[in-house]
Amino acid sequence: MKKEAKMKKSVRNTEFDYFTKNIPFLAGLSDDEINKIKNIIVEKRFLKNQIILLEEDTPNYIYFIYSGKVKVVQQSADGRERMIAIHKRGDFFGEMAVLDGKTAPATVVAIEATKVGFISKTDFENHLLQNKKVLLEIIALLCIRLREAWMMCKVMSFADAEQRIRMVLRNMSDQFGIKDQRGTIINLRLTHKDLSEFASISRETVTRLIKKLADAGEIETLDNKHFLLKPAFRKNNDFL
Repeated sequence: MKKEAKMKKSVRNTEFDYFTKNIPFLAGLSDDEINKIKNIIVEKRFLKNQIILLEEDTPNYIYFIYSGKVKVVQQSADGRERMIAIHKRGDFFGEMAVLDGKTAPATVVAIEATKVGFISKTDFENHLLQNKKVLLEIIALLCIRLREAWMMCKVMSFADAEQRIRMVLRNMSDQFGIKDQRGTIINLRLTHKDLSEFASISRETVTRLIKKLADAGEIETLDNKHFLLKPAFRKNNDFL
């Protein structure tokens, strides 16, 4: 039992060490401060399609994704679900609501089996907001979030469905793209339903447009899992 407990602790430390090296506002902490955070962060596992965060819970915690992926969704006025973001391992969310104490009009759902670490608002204020370096990094982070929101507004500004799909695919390639000799592979499984929620158009329209782009040699679906955006796609998206 002791050996198993040590193994679990080692895995947990490795996961947290990943965040302290890759998240700017944690990377600036001293070893003593990091150890304090390590002792207060709480971990929880979620199954695929399980709700991680409801709107009314948003001001209470900041969340760090140890493994898996999550989607951030909103309900439109007509009851349809609209996806506004996808977060993967190494990402975090909930920081704005923790800062201003207001709820965010969104729900976070696990896309696949996901492990999350979370820090309460009180601990966040006591252990992180007192540090000037952390504050500066959080300001930079909020600027990034604002640009992401502008990008989604740009998607919704297009009246043409094809332009919306092109914009969503380009955004996904910027966030999750891996380049190879064929073009850019979106390293994230996106269903036609996912794309329809991002672009706020019907799934049938998405299917028709994806076929159109594939027939034109701009994109390709690899193993029914990932989209490959070919050079022709980039060339035809310069106007976006």
